[in-house]
Amino acid sequence: MSTDFYELLGVARTASADDIKRAYRKLARELHPDRNPGNKEAEEKFKEVSRAYEVLSNDESRARYDRFGEAGMSGGGGDPFGGGFGDIIDAFFGGGSPFGGRTGSSGPPRGQDLEVIVDVSFVDAVFGSQQEVRVRTAVACDECSATGAAAGTSPTTCGECRGAGQVRRVRQSVLGQMVTTSACPRCNGAGETIASPCSACRGEGRIVKEISLTVEIPAGVDTGQTLRLTGRGAVGPRGGGAGDLYVHLRVAAHESWRREEDDLVTDVPISIAQAALGTELDLDTLDGVEHLVVPAGVQHGHEFVLRGRGVPRLGQGGRARGRGNLRARVVVEVPTKLSGAERDVLRRFAELRGEQVNDDGIVSKIKSAFS
Repeated sequence: MSTDFYELLGVARTASADDIKRAYRKLARELHPDRNPGNKEAEEKFKEVSRAYEVLSNDESRARYDRFGEAGMSGGGGDPFGGGFGDIIDAFFGGGSPFGGRTGSSGPPRGQDLEVIVDVSFVDAVFGSQQEVRVRTAVACDECSATGAAAGTSPTTCGECRGAGQVRRVRQSVLGQMVTTSACPRCNGAGETIASPCSACRGEGRIVKEISLTVEIPAGVDTGQTLRLTGRGAVGPRGGGAGDLYVHLRVAAHESWRREEDDLVTDVPISIAQAALGTELDLDTLDGVEHLVVPAGVQHGHEFVLRGRGVPRLGQGGRARGRGNLRARVVVEVPTKLSGAERDVLRRFAELRGEQVNDDGIVSKIKSAFS
């Protein structure tokens, strides 16, 4: 399976933002877990496609990806050598910088990233909302205040690294004196050791429990999109930083409205007589009731367009930048059953217009005219 983000979305590297958005939505609908129950391959591809869109839909992260590749997505800009330079340093100097600076991380490690799927109503997806989400995650242990040490005790400074979490070694080479830095083997980089571990968390400084989080759903989201909540994932051991929470959205269908890109579309059923003579009706929109004047002679498939009444367009940082349109599509309904009086009226109508009809097939003739 390709890891190139452009290939994953099936677009060229010169693709516009709209091209990337369209390609992502098409793939997200095809690969969504709801349409592929139990299909692990589709689920993994769905996650990869969502990650690709997250990067390429943002101008800054896309530029970084174009320059450095996926390695540029880690941390604050990533390693522009894709990890290769770091591998060379490790191979020659056993880790750390030959110039004496710190390259490894010290202190407790960061917690894990988490993923959750959230169901959103159609209206909440259009206008945005706040939603409570239940997540099973690692949280700081209250018993020991995340230190990992039993009550009445506290972590002690590591005697080997003296709290630095790293040890430095000096050695001679053909290039001269080299200084290497690596994680302390005694405290595993934490800088502290624990003689009496907390009984509640067994020295981890964290426990696993189910918690409730409030998630801000931006206006204009759609099925397949992913929200990244920085620092809302699992906390690290013994006071380590928290990972991120990735919220995959699943938007429910609406009984009357459907979404086409950033437009809201609905069908407006009218009779043959209303189409021929015109009518007025009230259209229930997501913003309220709209009075619709249907002119005489309107054709099947005609669309009434209300500009700026569709789905908000998502911009940078989840902020809306305008809205799409609302499109009400006329559907002329042909009756499938006629009373004797109705049949006589239609026969007379056909005679006045000089149209030849068969009594047995009059309904199908009229229906074909509007198909």
